[in-house]
Amino acid sequence: VRRVMVALGAHGAVITEIVDEARARGVSVQSMDRRRLDELAFGHQGVLAETDAFQYASLEDVIEATKRSTTQPLVLVLDTLQDPQNFGSLLRTAAAVGAHGAIIPEHRAVGVTPGVVKASAGAVERLTIARVGNIVHAIEALKAAGLWIVGLDARADETPGTADLSGPLAVVVGGEEKGLRPLVRQACDMVVSLPMPGQIESLNAAVAGSV
Repeated sequence: VRRVMVALGAHGAVITEIVDEARARGVSVQSMDRRRLDELAFGHQGVLAETDAFQYASLEDVIEATKRSTTQPLVLVLDTLQDPQNFGSLLRTAAAVGAHGAIIPEHRAVGVTPGVVKASAGAVERLTIARVGNIVHAIEALKAAGLWIVGLDARADETPGTADLSGPLAVVVGGEEKGLRPLVRQACDMVVSLPMPGQIESLNAAVAGSV
């Protein structure tokens, strides 16, 4: 963290805690006009932090995290997800259920942005997040490490209620518009769909992945 910027007149227990923590760690704290903060970030709550760029882990780091854990391995794999809100929400759910890491592609997909950090409610700091050049190769590496690969696909016949999901898992969520790419779907050990007997035919990526 390089500096913390606080809107003039902003107050409250949370902001006081942030300022005290920053000063205790030797981080510069600056008071700024709220309009200046508005120019820097949309939808802030009176306080911003300027940090170094997000440091991604490697695929090996994610696999190692599953090996070190005493709980059943669980990894989130995202295939060409585009929306920062969806990405952040999925990371938040993954952290909440104890996932060991997340894997995203380097190209044609959203990365960890300020919007993703905010939507994740801090989950980006609690998960090992790797960005890889080839999702299919990453899936094969996860298989070699002993994980079963489960893809979400609305056309699948099996559901989470009928599939055997008891082992070490990697859950693959596709992009918002087209879902899983064909090669990614083929690389999965199984694909499941969510039963939706109601009058809505689909859920957005964040909700589907979270369910």
